[in-house]
Amino acid sequence: MAKNQPKGKKAKQKQMIIISLPVTNLTKSVGFYLAIGFTRKFSDKGSACMVLSDTISVMLITHSMWKGFTTRLIPDPKKSAQMALILSRDSQKAVDAMVEKGKKAGGKADPNPKEDYGFMYGRSLEDPDGHIWEPKWMDRVPMIKQS
Repeated sequence: MAKNQPKGKKAKQKQMIIISLPVTNLTKSVGFYLAIGFTRKFSDKGSACMVLSDTISVMLITHSMWKGFTTRLIPDPKKSAQMALILSRDSQKAVDAMVEKGKKAGGKADPNPKEDYGFMYGRSLEDPDGHIWEPKWMDRVPMIKQS
């Protein structure tokens, strides 16, 4: 039981985000996500759960398995942008490191322009299927002053 928790009360669970992404080559995608800092929680022949933190996970799902969940077409992420997948990093150096590790693991560095506004620094990284991740560092002090 959690410290200072009244008896009979359940601890409130942290909210999580689990992003599901359709992939063409599960093995290649798992290798890419391992290289940029995720860990594999579990996998089978059609999917893999990749964990970044206790609240952020990515489910990599093969196209054949994905088609069992929906009748909608799977968009080609190399031709269209459906969402921005932004991850905060602790420093500009950490942003650069994530992009470089991803590039070495078969990703594409900086498919979108780099951002450097002094208080915010960001780059982009395309995974083997074309999904674009944007690691960003922000100095939160200027954001707090505007609030």
